[in-house]
Amino acid sequence: MSEVELSCLAYVKMYLHASLFPRSSVNGLLLSSSLEEGSVCVTDCVPLLHSHLPLAMISQLALTQVDVWCSQTQQRIVGYYQANACLSNSSPTPVAFKMAEKIVEHYSNAVLLMIEGRKMSSGYRVPPIVVYEHKDSRWTLKDKHKIMLRQWEETRSIADQLLKSNDHTILVDFDSHLDDITKDWTNQKLNAKIMELASPANGNM
Repeated sequence: MSEVELSCLAYVKMYLHASLFPRSSVNGLLLSSSLEEGSVCVTDCVPLLHSHLPLAMISQLALTQVDVWCSQTQQRIVGYYQANACLSNSSPTPVAFKMAEKIVEHYSNAVLLMIEGRKMSSGYRVPPIVVYEHKDSRWTLKDKHKIMLRQWEETRSIADQLLKSNDHTILVDFDSHLDDITKDWTNQKLNAKIMELASPANGNM
């Protein structure tokens, strides 16, 4: 499989999701607005759950709704991410494998991304993630040299800035939406804040 590229928007939202629920496992879906086959360019993500990860019914409901929204916004689901409650454990769980398998049924280049909780600090100089690819009917670690996060220092700075200003609290995952359906799980408000900070006018792109 070829390269995987993560956008600033996708990474920052994953990071903030894990930071918002530090004592829980969290997960979400990776999206791409590039519909071409080949390299996987993750342009956005949808935070899903923080308290019901093993519940298949809720996961299926979330997958269905996100899939419908993607078809309306010219996007596709290209992967899955998860951060485990145990910070020292970044290995995929049975839930992670099951969700990733569902995605790979519809997109053969799908990736499984795990967030390394013990490395989530402002002083850590490399992205705290590991990526798995589906190869020969198995999920195997992907070569880190084929995982790109452009403008990493700027992206890391944006994530830290939003965390320090408590803007991570406006993130809405699907769990929170189920508790209050007026909350927007597409996170348009947060997206706007991230994109504003990442704009050329602020010297971050």
